[in-house]
Amino acid sequence: MIDDHPVNLRVLKGVIASVPGWRAETFQDPLAALDRCRATVFDLVIVDYQMPGLNGIDVLRRLRADPRFEHVPVVMITADSDRALRIDAIRAGATDFLNKPVDPEELRVRAANLLALRRAQTALSDRAVHLADEVAAATRRIAQREEEVIERLARAIEYRDDQTGGHIQRVARVSALLAAELGLCPRSCANVFLAAQLHDIGKIGLPDSILLKPGRLSAEEVAVMRLHTVMGGEVLRDGTSDLIRIAHGIALHHHERWDGAGYPHGLAGDRIPLAARLVAVADVLDALRSERPYKPAWDAPAARAEIERLSGAAFDPGCVAALGRIWPAVCALYDAPACMTTQENAA
Repeated sequence: MIDDHPVNLRVLKGVIASVPGWRAETFQDPLAALDRCRATVFDLVIVDYQMPGLNGIDVLRRLRADPRFEHVPVVMITADSDRALRIDAIRAGATDFLNKPVDPEELRVRAANLLALRRAQTALSDRAVHLADEVAAATRRIAQREEEVIERLARAIEYRDDQTGGHIQRVARVSALLAAELGLCPRSCANVFLAAQLHDIGKIGLPDSILLKPGRLSAEEVAVMRLHTVMGGEVLRDGTSDLIRIAHGIALHHHERWDGAGYPHGLAGDRIPLAARLVAVADVLDALRSERPYKPAWDAPAARAEIERLSGAAFDPGCVAALGRIWPAVCALYDAPACMTTQENAA
């Protein structure tokens, strides 16, 4: 309660204190009252209009400027019955009015109604917070289950193709590092990491005679092998979550080339989804760095040089530049000190 007349405050406080469970604080100085409101959110504010310094409408405006007091009921006491004044007070956020001299019973009844409204608002707000927490928890559980399914699918792909042991995780981690370097938000980087693990999911549809062939493939076999992008796209198409939609773009387009000479659709440049462009770099890098039945593993400087040579042809130049900036972190994934280039070793 805010009123510059101490007698009025004693009367008002006596009325409020007569109701069990109600507690009142009184202030003659509006500025002192506002300072107190910064520390405590009251359930009801009763303020006189005519006061020196700040009048009741000034106090109202300052209270309503504080988001915590946006819904706190405020009663203005005034001896002025001027309609324009009341309109101004309503515009400033007044909830109700009392005329001087205040009738004690009217004050009790109005305060009881407004405090009941405040309790209802608080209960509703608490319920909204509780529901928001429940929704957030449910969303986290769904995301965790989605992530678990993807990790298990990735494990199944590894079992299907013995040659890719460790390949899937390395590609996923390098892709996520590239995504972060290019400024993608943490949630997008996490989605890239998970979705990249499914980049070769279409290989589950390839015949063993091609997928597990120890030597180089014939032209006909290469054509069949390339179908894994289309099959992967079919497995993941029409997804309803951002994660599955990203995974679909990666599975379908990670063998497209920046110059348009890739497959399956010959997309070029920015028409290729960014996540697929990231995975394309990470996938080829890991293929070069890994031993295969038909080739030895390339050393790190040679693999990096090859990626840089293909910048602007096979790969997005922005992604290749990002790879150069994160090269020490990429090397750490392979746990190979020799990953450093000659110039970096010299430095």
